[in-house]
Amino acid sequence: MRIFICDDDVETARQLDKILRCFFQKNSLKAPDIIIYDNGEDLLKDSNTKDIVFLDIEMPGMSGIYIGNELKKVNKNVIIFIVTSYSEYLDEAMRFHVFRYLSKPLDKQRIFRNMKDAIELYNTSVTKIPIETKNGVYVVSAADIIFVEAHSHKVTVHTLKQDYLSIHNMNYWIQQLDMPCFFSSHRSFLVNLNHVSDFDHSLIHLYNNKFEAYLTRRKYTQFKDTYLLYLESTR
Repeated sequence: MRIFICDDDVETARQLDKILRCFFQKNSLKAPDIIIYDNGEDLLKDSNTKDIVFLDIEMPGMSGIYIGNELKKVNKNVIIFIVTSYSEYLDEAMRFHVFRYLSKPLDKQRIFRNMKDAIELYNTSVTKIPIETKNGVYVVSAADIIFVEAHSHKVTVHTLKQDYLSIHNMNYWIQQLDMPCFFSSHRSFLVNLNHVSDFDHSLIHLYNNKFEAYLTRRKYTQFKDTYLLYLESTR
Protein backbone atom coordinates (compact mmCIF):
# COMPACT_ATOMS: atom_id res chain seq x y z
CA MET A 1 0.00 0.00 0.00
CA ARG A 2 1.13 3.54 -0.76
CA ILE A 3 -0.37 6.67 0.80
CA PHE A 4 0.23 10.10 -0.70
CA ILE A 5 -0.25 13.48 0.96
CA CYS A 6 -0.45 16.52 -1.31
CA ASP A 7 -0.63 19.83 0.54
CA ASP A 8 1.34 23.04 0.17
CA ASP A 9 0.90 23.64 3.91
CA VAL A 10 4.02 21.87 5.22
CA GLU A 11 2.85 21.86 8.82
CA THR A 12 -0.50 20.24 7.95
CA ALA A 13 1.24 17.61 5.81
CA ARG A 14 3.62 16.73 8.63
CA GLN A 15 0.80 16.55 11.16
CA LEU A 16 -1.23 14.25 8.89
CA ASP A 17 1.81 12.05 8.30
CA LYS A 18 2.27 11.71 12.08
CA ILE A 19 -1.43 10.87 12.62
CA LEU A 20 -1.38 8.21 9.90
CA ARG A 21 1.74 6.54 11.29
CA CYS A 22 0.12 6.55 14.72
CA PHE A 23 -3.02 4.92 13.26
CA PHE A 24 -1.08 1.99 11.82
CA GLN A 25 0.94 1.58 14.99
CA LYS A 26 -2.16 1.63 17.24
CA ASN A 27 -3.84 -1.01 15.07
CA SER A 28 -0.73 -3.21 14.90
CA LEU A 29 -0.59 -2.84 11.13
CA LYS A 30 2.49 -2.63 8.97
CA ALA A 31 3.14 1.02 8.16
CA PRO A 32 2.84 1.68 4.41
CA ASP A 33 4.95 4.03 2.35
CA ILE A 34 3.75 7.59 2.99
CA ILE A 35 4.94 10.10 0.38
CA ILE A 36 4.44 13.86 0.73
CA TYR A 37 4.23 16.42 -2.09
CA ASP A 38 3.60 20.14 -1.80
CA ASN A 39 2.14 20.47 -5.32
CA GLY A 40 -0.05 18.51 -7.71
CA GLU A 41 2.34 18.54 -10.65
CA ASP A 42 4.94 16.44 -8.83
CA LEU A 43 2.27 14.10 -7.46
CA LEU A 44 0.94 13.34 -10.96
CA LYS A 45 4.49 12.80 -12.28
CA ASP A 46 5.07 10.11 -9.65
CA SER A 47 4.49 6.81 -11.48
CA ASN A 48 4.03 4.72 -8.33
CA THR A 49 0.63 3.17 -7.62
CA LYS A 50 -1.51 5.49 -5.51
CA ASP A 51 -3.83 3.61 -3.16
CA ILE A 52 -4.89 6.36 -0.74
CA VAL A 53 -4.40 10.08 -1.42
CA PHE A 54 -4.99 13.05 0.87
CA LEU A 55 -5.49 16.17 -1.25
CA ASP A 56 -5.63 19.82 -0.34
CA ILE A 57 -7.97 21.73 -2.68
CA GLU A 58 -6.37 25.16 -2.87
CA MET A 59 -2.73 24.89 -3.93
CA PRO A 60 -0.55 26.89 -6.32
CA GLY A 61 -0.82 25.56 -9.86
CA MET A 62 -3.15 22.56 -10.16
CA SER A 63 -6.13 22.50 -7.82
CA GLY A 64 -7.01 19.46 -5.74
CA ILE A 65 -10.20 19.05 -7.81
CA TYR A 66 -8.20 18.74 -11.04
CA ILE A 67 -5.68 16.38 -9.45
CA GLY A 68 -8.44 14.17 -8.05
CA ASN A 69 -10.07 13.84 -11.45
CA GLU A 70 -6.76 12.92 -13.06
CA LEU A 71 -6.02 10.30 -10.40
CA LYS A 72 -9.43 8.68 -10.93
CA LYS A 73 -8.77 8.44 -14.68
CA VAL A 74 -5.63 6.41 -13.99
CA ASN A 75 -7.04 4.28 -11.15
CA LYS A 76 -10.79 4.25 -10.50
CA ASN A 77 -10.18 2.46 -7.17
CA VAL A 78 -7.91 5.13 -5.68
CA ILE A 79 -9.28 6.28 -2.31
CA ILE A 80 -9.24 10.07 -2.13
CA PHE A 81 -9.56 12.22 0.98
CA ILE A 82 -10.07 15.94 0.52
CA VAL A 83 -8.45 17.95 3.32
CA THR A 84 -9.35 21.63 3.31
CA SER A 85 -10.83 24.56 5.18
CA TYR A 86 -13.16 25.41 2.29
CA SER A 87 -16.43 23.46 2.49
CA GLU A 88 -17.82 25.22 -0.61
CA TYR A 89 -15.85 22.80 -2.78
CA LEU A 90 -17.70 19.77 -1.43
CA ASP A 91 -20.19 19.38 -4.30
CA GLU A 92 -17.50 19.67 -6.96
CA ALA A 93 -15.25 17.20 -5.15
CA MET A 94 -18.03 14.63 -4.85
CA ARG A 95 -18.31 14.44 -8.65
CA PHE A 96 -15.22 12.26 -8.80
CA HIS A 97 -16.30 10.12 -5.81
CA VAL A 98 -14.23 11.48 -2.96
CA PHE A 99 -14.09 8.96 -0.14
CA ARG A 100 -14.13 11.51 2.69
CA TYR A 101 -14.05 15.27 3.13
CA LEU A 102 -11.86 16.27 6.11
CA SER A 103 -11.78 19.79 7.48
CA LYS A 104 -8.87 21.68 8.96
CA PRO A 105 -7.71 21.78 11.71
CA LEU A 106 -7.24 18.02 11.61
CA ASP A 107 -9.17 15.84 14.05
CA LYS A 108 -7.08 12.79 14.96
CA GLN A 109 -9.97 10.58 16.11
CA ARG A 110 -12.03 11.40 13.02
CA ILE A 111 -9.11 10.49 10.78
CA PHE A 112 -8.69 7.21 12.71
CA ARG A 113 -12.37 6.31 12.13
CA ASN A 114 -12.22 7.18 8.45
CA MET A 115 -8.95 5.33 7.91
CA LYS A 116 -10.53 2.18 9.35
CA ASP A 117 -13.24 2.40 6.67
CA ALA A 118 -10.66 3.20 3.99
CA ILE A 119 -8.56 0.15 4.85
CA GLU A 120 -11.63 -2.10 4.62
CA LEU A 121 -12.47 -0.65 1.20
CA TYR A 122 -8.86 -0.99 0.04
CA ASN A 123 -8.72 -4.64 1.13
CA THR A 124 -11.85 -5.39 -0.89
CA SER A 125 -10.46 -3.70 -4.00
CA VAL A 126 -7.19 -5.65 -3.93
CA THR A 127 -8.56 -9.04 -2.86
CA LYS A 128 -8.23 -11.56 -5.67
CA ILE A 129 -10.91 -14.23 -6.04
CA PRO A 130 -10.30 -17.50 -7.94
CA ILE A 131 -13.26 -18.68 -10.02
CA GLU A 132 -13.02 -22.36 -10.87
CA THR A 133 -14.87 -23.46 -14.00
CA LYS A 134 -14.84 -26.66 -16.06
CA ASN A 135 -12.40 -24.98 -18.44
CA GLY A 136 -9.95 -23.65 -15.88
CA VAL A 137 -9.39 -21.25 -13.00
CA TYR A 138 -9.77 -17.50 -13.54
CA VAL A 139 -8.68 -14.87 -11.02
CA VAL A 140 -10.62 -11.61 -10.67
CA SER A 141 -10.74 -8.72 -8.24
CA ALA A 142 -13.55 -8.95 -5.67
CA ALA A 143 -14.45 -5.38 -6.58
CA ASP A 144 -15.10 -6.46 -10.18
CA ILE A 145 -17.73 -9.05 -9.23
CA ILE A 146 -21.18 -7.55 -9.84
CA PHE A 147 -23.21 -10.45 -8.47
CA VAL A 148 -23.40 -14.22 -8.20
CA GLU A 149 -26.51 -15.99 -9.49
CA ALA A 150 -27.81 -19.54 -9.05
CA HIS A 151 -30.19 -20.74 -11.77
CA SER A 152 -31.19 -24.22 -12.96
CA HIS A 153 -28.52 -25.91 -10.81
CA LYS A 154 -25.85 -23.65 -12.29
CA VAL A 155 -23.98 -20.81 -10.57
CA THR A 156 -22.80 -17.86 -12.65
CA VAL A 157 -20.36 -15.22 -11.42
CA HIS A 158 -21.09 -11.98 -13.28
CA THR A 159 -18.06 -9.67 -13.46
CA LEU A 160 -17.27 -6.39 -15.19
CA LYS A 161 -15.44 -8.23 -17.98
CA GLN A 162 -17.43 -11.43 -18.49
CA ASP A 163 -19.55 -14.16 -16.90
CA TYR A 164 -18.07 -17.35 -15.45
CA LEU A 165 -19.90 -20.63 -14.89
CA SER A 166 -18.63 -21.75 -11.49
CA ILE A 167 -18.30 -25.38 -10.43
CA HIS A 168 -19.10 -24.33 -6.84
CA ASN A 169 -22.53 -23.82 -5.28
CA MET A 170 -24.01 -20.66 -3.78
CA ASN A 171 -23.05 -21.56 -0.20
CA TYR A 172 -19.43 -21.67 -1.30
CA TRP A 173 -19.69 -18.15 -2.74
CA ILE A 174 -21.41 -16.75 0.33
CA GLN A 175 -18.44 -17.94 2.38
CA GLN A 176 -15.87 -16.88 -0.22
CA LEU A 177 -17.29 -13.36 -0.49
CA ASP A 178 -17.69 -12.76 3.24
CA MET A 179 -17.00 -9.02 2.92
CA PRO A 180 -18.93 -5.88 3.95
CA CYS A 181 -19.81 -5.05 0.33
CA PHE A 182 -21.57 -8.35 -0.49
CA PHE A 183 -25.14 -9.18 0.53
CA SER A 184 -27.21 -12.34 0.02
CA SER A 185 -30.48 -10.79 -1.12
CA HIS A 186 -32.15 -14.09 -2.05
CA ARG A 187 -31.19 -17.76 -1.96
CA SER A 188 -30.22 -17.42 -5.62
CA PHE A 189 -28.44 -14.06 -5.53
CA LEU A 190 -25.37 -12.57 -3.87
CA VAL A 191 -24.90 -8.92 -4.85
CA ASN A 192 -22.03 -6.45 -4.63
CA LEU A 193 -23.41 -3.31 -2.97
CA ASN A 194 -20.91 -1.19 -4.87
CA HIS A 195 -22.71 -2.01 -8.14
CA VAL A 196 -26.28 -1.37 -6.94
CA SER A 197 -28.11 1.22 -9.07
CA ASP A 198 -31.44 1.19 -7.20
CA PHE A 199 -33.91 -1.24 -5.64
CA ASP A 200 -37.50 -1.75 -4.57
CA HIS A 201 -39.21 -4.37 -2.39
CA SER A 202 -38.59 -7.21 -4.83
CA LEU A 203 -35.77 -6.29 -7.23
CA ILE A 204 -32.25 -4.88 -7.08
CA HIS A 205 -30.96 -3.20 -10.22
CA LEU A 206 -27.22 -3.49 -10.75
CA TYR A 207 -24.47 -1.96 -12.87
CA ASN A 208 -26.41 0.95 -14.37
CA ASN A 209 -29.58 -1.17 -14.57
CA LYS A 210 -27.99 -3.78 -16.86
CA PHE A 211 -28.79 -6.60 -14.43
CA GLU A 212 -31.51 -7.52 -11.94
CA ALA A 213 -31.35 -9.58 -8.76
CA TYR A 214 -34.24 -10.80 -6.63
CA LEU A 215 -34.71 -9.28 -3.19
CA THR A 216 -36.66 -11.39 -0.70
CA ARG A 217 -39.35 -9.26 0.94
CA ARG A 218 -38.38 -10.36 4.43
CA LYS A 219 -34.82 -9.14 3.71
CA TYR A 220 -35.86 -5.76 2.35
CA THR A 221 -35.36 -3.79 5.58
CA GLN A 222 -32.06 -5.51 6.35
CA PHE A 223 -30.83 -4.88 2.81
CA LYS A 224 -31.90 -1.24 2.88
CA ASP A 225 -30.15 -0.61 6.21
CA THR A 226 -27.02 -2.46 5.10
CA TYR A 227 -26.89 -0.60 1.79
CA LEU A 228 -27.34 2.84 3.37
CA LEU A 229 -24.64 2.10 5.93
CA TYR A 230 -22.37 0.96 3.11
CA LEU A 231 -22.99 4.18 1.21
CA GLU A 232 -22.23 6.17 4.34
CA SER A 233 -18.94 4.33 4.81
CA THR A 234 -17.80 5.00 1.24
CA ARG A 235 -18.72 8.66 0.93
